[in-house]
Amino acid sequence: MGFQSGLSGLNASAKNIDIIGNNVANANTVGFKSSRAIFADVFASSLAGGGAGNVGIGVKVAQVQQEFTQGNITVTNSPLDLAINGRGFFRFDSNGSAAYSRNGQMHLDGSGYIVNSDGLRLTGYTVDNLNNIVASAPVPLKLATADIDPSATTQMAGTLNLDSRSTPIAAAFNPTNVATYTSSTSSAIFDSLGNSHALTMYFVKTATPGQWNMHATVDGGPVAGVDLGAGAGNPVTLNFNSSGTLTTTQPMTGVQLTVGGGAVTPLAMQMDFTGTSQFGADFGVTTLSQNGYTSGRLTGFDVSDNGLVSGRYTNGQANTLGQVVLANFANPQGLRSMGDNLWQETSESGGPVIGSPQSGSLGSLQSASVEDSNVDLTQELVAMITAQRSYQANAQTIKTQDQVLQTIVNLR
Repeated sequence: MGFQSGLSGLNASAKNIDIIGNNVANANTVGFKSSRAIFADVFASSLAGGGAGNVGIGVKVAQVQQEFTQGNITVTNSPLDLAINGRGFFRFDSNGSAAYSRNGQMHLDGSGYIVNSDGLRLTGYTVDNLNNIVASAPVPLKLATADIDPSATTQMAGTLNLDSRSTPIAAAFNPTNVATYTSSTSSAIFDSLGNSHALTMYFVKTATPGQWNMHATVDGGPVAGVDLGAGAGNPVTLNFNSSGTLTTTQPMTGVQLTVGGGAVTPLAMQMDFTGTSQFGADFGVTTLSQNGYTSGRLTGFDVSDNGLVSGRYTNGQANTLGQVVLANFANPQGLRSMGDNLWQETSESGGPVIGSPQSGSLGSLQSASVEDSNVDLTQELVAMITAQRSYQANAQTIKTQDQVLQTIVNLR
């Protein structure tokens, strides 16, 4: 009986050392989760049933339990390196079946798919033609790397202050003569081909109190090439009340600008000067913006905390290209380890709950970062010493039992 107890202790201690050694070996493995041995005592069954005087016959390793605690997060230089802060697993497509991992070291393959080091494709939600997320069944994420088309300017907005102290101008407006206008400012606008044009706006104070005329030119061209809604070459009137507040209806629609180069012309847009004032202060432009842009080439990717993957382009624009999803399980300890930092669902783990990061119980993503192994080397080395002492003690049990048996054999 003593031999069996000691032998079971040796086997259990040896397996415990194997588990500790595996933890130590993977101390630098990204996304690795440490394991621990769960021991249970062993009793022999009897025909009469168990009794209070039964002596155990050893120990066994009842389970090797994985510990899914959070690992430290380390910053990297790759935007497609992803770390999960909280619960959840990355979901990969493994030849049609799903595999799960906490290792977020990923890159683009030659086909534009986000893959891990083994070539498994990360899954997520795709986008429609308007770059809106389609939250249906997750599929392998393929990022579009093509250039984005230009977009013509359709809206312009500005907030200015026109100096109420300015002297009214009676002379006919001439964009080449600074004496015929009070102030001016300009902005780039874009036609249907993505060509940039300079739209210059000129403000002329009239003799009527609180009234200004706004003229405009495109690329310094003739005034007749601009229709501000009052007929080609005619100005728009901006009226202010005695408090300096703009009273002209905004936004101004029907603005048409003549452009060349084969683009759609006239370029139709609207102008909105809401918030513009007429105070006794120097002319100044607070904001001036428009919504057009030229074509753009992809320069890089960004991944937000909620998994949205955006492409950055040379024209300053950003497009949503997809969304990374995470999966969680009711019992992560029930997952089957497949090696290569992957797990597979089992009946014990339960089915996956899939969703976008930061939804439900799922954690958030951190781009350009990876999650380190959760192995505590100090704790593992201490556990190794304890396991070694246990192994030695069980070996001593066998040695003692051998000496007792030898004494019995030598009796005469």
